[in-house]
Amino acid sequence: MEKSNRKEKIGIVISDKMTKTISVQVERTVRHPHYGKVIRKCSTFKAHDEKNDAKEGDTVRIEETRPLSKTKRWRLVEILAKASVKEKEIEEKIA
Repeated sequence: MEKSNRKEKIGIVISDKMTKTISVQVERTVRHPHYGKVIRKCSTFKAHDEKNDAKEGDTVRIEETRPLSKTKRWRLVEILAKASVKEKEIEEKIA
C-alpha cells in the first residue's frame, strides 16, 4: 500500500441536502495561547460524495483532493459509522 501525502480528516456529516455533496464538521482541540486552557474548535468542510451514501449524523473519513468547485476540496473516502435511527427521531421531535 502506497503512502499518500494528502491530508485526511474524520468528522460528522451535518448536512446531506446537496446533490453529491456533504458538509462535514471536524472537531479539534487547541491550547489557548495565553491562558493555556484546552479549547474545542470546529471546522466545516464540503466534501464530494459520488454515490450519495453518507447521511446526516454519519461519522466519515474525508481526504484532500483537487478543487472540484468553488468550495469543495475534499472527497469522501469511507463511512466509519452510521447514525442510529433513534438519534434522528429525537432530533425531529425537538425541532
